[in-house]
Amino acid sequence: MIVIGLTGGIGSGKSTVAAMFQELGVPVYDSDKRAKFLMNTSEIINKQLVELLGKEAYVKGKLNRSYIAEKVFNDSELLAKLNNIVHPVVRQDFIDWTKNQESCYVIQETALLFENKSQGLYDDVILVTAPKEVRIERVLDRDNSTREQVEARMTNQLDDEIKLELANFIIENTDLERTREKVLQVHASILTDC
Repeated sequence: MIVIGLTGGIGSGKSTVAAMFQELGVPVYDSDKRAKFLMNTSEIINKQLVELLGKEAYVKGKLNRSYIAEKVFNDSELLAKLNNIVHPVVRQDFIDWTKNQESCYVIQETALLFENKSQGLYDDVILVTAPKEVRIERVLDRDNSTREQVEARMTNQLDDEIKLELANFIIENTDLERTREKVLQVHASILTDC
């Protein structure tokens, strides 16, 4: 089975592109959704997050996302420690998930693929891009964030110029029809390797 990484900066449209691949019958693992689920259900993560961030990391057994975000997004060292707790559990969950898939290839949607230097874990990597202002506007429309919060989150991600050099496929997501055409091209290209 071919394993494809799908990545892009915040607001680039990774989830939109992932949904297009799903419409083509490709199984997609959403790392962010699974990480949130696992942060609420994994005793291993729970214990380590409480040790790292204090009892306030959980309220009534549920992840206190606003508290954690406030703590880690302005502290790159603390964010790295958080990622070192969560990412290995998510990685193992993904590996377990792939064992139940029967398609010729699967996609793992993950925001920080290049930042975590994990591109070697994939047969190919798809990078979703969009201009910075478009990305900011998308996030402001989608989330309850300020412009400053969005820009702060962007600083924790590599610039697209660096990612462009590392990706096997690039999908610019500014026009849905063109994006869909590019998804079809990438899909056809990957299928030739199955």
